Amino acid sequence: MRKVVISEFITLDGVMEDPGGAENTERGGWAFMFQRGPEGDQFKVDELMAADALLLGRKTYEGFAAAWPDRTGEFADKMNGMQKYVVSKTLEHPTWQNTTILKGNIAEEVSKIKAKDGRDILVAGSAMLMHALMEHNLVDAFRLMVFPVVLGKGKRLFINESKKTGLHLVKMQAVGNEGVVTLIYHPIRGE
Repeated sequence: MRKVVISEFITLDGVMEDPGGAENTERGGWAFMFQRGPEGDQFKVDELMAADALLLGRKTYEGFAAAWPDRTGEFADKMNGMQKYVVSKTLEHPTWQNTTILKGNIAEEVSKIKAKDGRDILVAGSAMLMHALMEHNLVDAFRLMVFPVVLGKGKRLFINESKKTGLHLVKMQAVGNEGVVTLIYHPIRGE
C-alpha cells in the first residue's frame, strides 16, 4: 500500500502558512530568513524522489501550477511529470499536466489512491486537506523542516480540533548552520 506523506515547512510554534512569501501574508517569507544548507536541499530531493504523486488542495495546487511548468532541471522535471491529485469542488479545468480532480469524499478517494500500486503520495501545504487526512487516519508519515522562528499567528500544522495522535520519531537532523532541523515522524496507530 502506498503511503501518504505530509511534507511541511513549519515554525517553532507550528505555523505552516506562507513559508515562501508567495501568498503575501503579513508574516510570510519566513523560511527564506534561514539557510537550510545542502543537507536540507537533499532532504527535499529525497522526499520528492520517493514519491510518484502529489496530493494537493486547490490553493496550493494553483500556486504550484503557476510556478513549476516553466521550470527545468531534475527537481522540476519530477514535479511536472508526476501524477497530481487536487481536492477541489470549484476547479474545473486544471492546466498542469497529469492532474486529476478529486471532488468526492476525500477519505474514500484517498483510500482508493493509496490502494493502487506506486510510491509515496506527497502532500505539501494544503492545510485543510492535511487536517482532513489526519482526521481520517490517512497520514503515514510527517516530513517536517522546522525553522527557528516564532510567528505567533497563522495557519498551524496541528489545530485545536486535531485528535490525539502519538508520533514516533524516525529521524532527526540539523541542516545548514542556522538552526533548521528536519524531523520524520510516523503516527503510532491505536492512540
